Amino acid sequence: MAAKKKLTFEQQLEAVESLIAQMENGSLPLEESMKQYEEGMAMLSSMEKELQAATQRLTMIRQNAAGEDEEVPLEDEE
Repeated sequence: MAAKKKLTFEQQLEAVESLIAQMENGSLPLEESMKQYEEGMAMLSSMEKELQAATQRLTMIRQNAAGEDEEVPLEDEE
């Protein structure tokens, strides 16, 4: 059995959008719609985890009170 190639975030987004369009079209049988729904939800879950990981890696550089540059998490921007 061949291993599935990992899709990029953008490829997953396109695939989910395509699944949604096919399901909204109404031409798929119920069983196929259910299968596509499950695939789409799995992709969305994977994408959410990827976004959370990217958000955690984001930092910004600002100067502290001593005038030195320091990295801080993006959420601490205030």
